[in-house]
Amino acid sequence: MSTSAENDYVHIDRQSPAVYQAQIGVAKAIRHATTEAGMDRRFVELINVRVSQINRCAYCLDVHVAAALAAGETPQRLAVLPAWRETTLFSEREVAALTLAESITTLPDAHSQDADYAFARRFLSEQEISTVSWIAVTMNAFNRISIVSRHQVKPKP
Repeated sequence: MSTSAENDYVHIDRQSPAVYQAQIGVAKAIRHATTEAGMDRRFVELINVRVSQINRCAYCLDVHVAAALAAGETPQRLAVLPAWRETTLFSEREVAALTLAESITTLPDAHSQDADYAFARRFLSEQEISTVSWIAVTMNAFNRISIVSRHQVKPKP
């Protein structure tokens, strides 16, 4: 729901463009790392969408759901993504990546983090763990940039 107060928020990406461009540089480096790790765009966008769901970033959800669909993700899997643990629609590798990304996003207690990490290690290589971790960390940063700036979702025709 929009309010007149949203106009009072500074768009930190516009106010400090050099800092934002540095963040864009990190995202570009991660895109290169995903290619090196053999991760396709659909896999990456699945992580981006899940992190954005947890953070409730409407702007990032709008961007990354569209990107996921463009990369070949199905509407059904995106619809059930908030309840992915209750389905069998995701591969072991995807489940491991989602588990790790959620743990990085929510920062649970150390015991839970250890269990999530151990689970991820069963299905992901060290390179994939590193890359999934960077995807989640960076998506969390972009979520926060959009949330604190109150970036608005524009209606699509």
